[in-house]
Amino acid sequence: QVQLVESGGGLVQAGGSLRLSCAASGLTIATYTMAWFRQAPGKERELVARIARIFDITVYADSVKGRFTISRDSAKNTVYLQMNSLRPEDTAVYSCAADSRVSPLNFEYWGQGTQVTVSS
Repeated sequence: QVQLVESGGGLVQAGGSLRLSCAASGLTIATYTMAWFRQAPGKERELVARIARIFDITVYADSVKGRFTISRDSAKNTVYLQMNSLRPEDTAVYSCAADSRVSPLNFEYWGQGTQVTVSS
């Protein structure tokens, strides 16, 4: 059974940093494309960052480029999202996702999400 468990969310002031973690079980993250999505109240879910299963190619939403970094630690079977220079508009529920394809449009496995709140 595949499980993705996010942690690291919380309340932070604008300009601060947080690191989200996504601990995976039931799959090996090194062979999956992993991603972070977010959904703010009243808005659609959006892709924040993705790291491909081949060559670790990364893709970022324009709104987070230069501020957020996605990475994976295969030894810990965990994916991270380092978020710097946070803004109030980054407030959302952040969810981890996994898929066995290289560039999936819809991800197969999802975590429950972790709340990130950025105060101004």
